This record gives sequence, structure tokens and C-alpha cells, in this order.
Amino acid sequence: MDAATLGTLLVGVGALVGALVTWAGKRGENAITGYSTLTDQLQEERDRLERRLAEKSAALAELHSLRAADQAEIARLRGIITRYGGDPS
Repeated sequence: MDAATLGTLLVGVGALVGALVTWAGKRGENAITGYSTLTDQLQEERDRLERRLAEKSAALAELHSLRAADQAEIARLRGIITRYGGDPS
């Protein structure tokens, strides 16, 4: 094998290795982009769920407040009934 043939062979192998490196790099880039997109979607979903949880917690707190007010009113009315000799049950 002469030097020209060996040089041509080495250039061909180098081109093949370069193509494989480029292909692998592009796959890695696509994987990172996909991972980044998935992470963004998960963060958006988490934020949306946190907002829904905060809304439901606020609604629940309001219902607890209304229940406490109702219980106080019931106790007041039972006191009035008992004071006038009735049976509050």
C-alpha cells in the first residue's frame, strides 16, 4: 500500500468518524432539548396545580368560617330556647 492509498483510507475513516460524532452530538442535542421541554411542561403543570390547591384551600377556609358562624348561631338559639323553658334538642 503506497502513501496516497493510505492517506485516502485515513481521510475516509476520518470522515466516517466525523459523521458519527456529528450524528451522536445531534442526538444528544435533541435529547437535551426534549428534556428541557419536558421540564418546562412539568413546571407549568406544577404551578397550575399549586394555584388550584391555593384556590381550594381558600374556599375550604371560607367554609370553615361559615360553619363556625353557624355553630355559634345554633348555640345562641339553643340558649334562648332553654332560657324560656324549651327543649333545644
